[in-house]
Amino acid sequence: MPNNSTKLFVTGSEVIAKAAIDAGCNFFAGYPITPASGILKSMLQMLPGVHGVGIQGEDEITSIGFCLGASAAGMKVLTATSGPGISLYSENIGFGLMAEIPMVIVNVQRMGPATGGATTSTEGDIMFMRWVTSGGYPMIVLVPTTLEEAYTLTVEAFNLAERLRTVVILATNKDLAMCNDTIDPSELHMPPLVERKQASPDTEKYLPYFYEKLSDIPDFAALGGSILSRFNTSTHGKNGYLVKKPAIVNDSLMHLVEKIHANQDEIDRVGADIDEGAETIIIAYGQPARSARDTIAHARAGGRKLSLLTVYSVWPLPEKKLRQYAAGHKRIVIPEQNLGQYAIEIERLFPDMEVRRINRIDGKQITPDQIEERCF
Repeated sequence: MPNNSTKLFVTGSEVIAKAAIDAGCNFFAGYPITPASGILKSMLQMLPGVHGVGIQGEDEITSIGFCLGASAAGMKVLTATSGPGISLYSENIGFGLMAEIPMVIVNVQRMGPATGGATTSTEGDIMFMRWVTSGGYPMIVLVPTTLEEAYTLTVEAFNLAERLRTVVILATNKDLAMCNDTIDPSELHMPPLVERKQASPDTEKYLPYFYEKLSDIPDFAALGGSILSRFNTSTHGKNGYLVKKPAIVNDSLMHLVEKIHANQDEIDRVGADIDEGAETIIIAYGQPARSARDTIAHARAGGRKLSLLTVYSVWPLPEKKLRQYAAGHKRIVIPEQNLGQYAIEIERLFPDMEVRRINRIDGKQITPDQIEERCF
């Protein structure tokens, strides 16, 4: 975005694409799918200007495969799709997790299942993104609510993917990606960039998956570089070769878990607006969080106390922060543009608190009035 105070009237797709470029992304591959096609279009337009590569793949499986190969060769990659495309991405998401290949995926959610409503906004992929691949290993999923947050969280998605050598999903929705809104570029927050840790060219015997503690992040050596490297999506030892010995297999797989859990504090992102003495706290993410902010403003204008916790890192579940900010309240209200997927986790986390669900799947947004009705 231009570094001046001229306001722009842009879509979320344009903002996400520009944030990716600013984060150093130099490779994009994707297949047209509503409502994510705007990101494909923007990346194909922007990448030549930074000597990057943009490809429209023949389908979703090809596109994510291109991204895995480009990242293994040392490029910083992005792809974008919607729910049906995430279905097709599933196997290669597992590929990225197991081979520890950094990649950012934007999921512009639309109404499902199947082709559902291509231009209808819901947020029904929340559990799908958590359990998208076989094995049940941790996924990092970030969810912006505004264009400004989309910019920052896109950059942070790249930072997390690069530092932790993993796949990160940025989950948006049709309204955020396709609708125009006004932003002031001078108010956008650009986090410091983080790059994957490169193996030293002086390394005598490079081990592509070397770690001392299970939570360590292995040094990266790109395919085609001066260091002989390999990537393996089967159970492997530190040398990258396939292995079946139970102790080594256990460590190899637990490493995928521990490198995420050990960095939970770095991953967790929430926004807290706590009203001292409030009995009710709204826990929201995505589109309903925008409505909840209006709910808060209206309630307080009328002299009523109400708290809000906006969750930006829905996975891994930010348990510590959820417990911290929900403490002292008597009830939780959780609005979702689905059948209540995140509420399952909130109810599990707070078995002794009253949890009130607000769910909508007709394509219309949850309104501030609907939320306020359930808060008192």
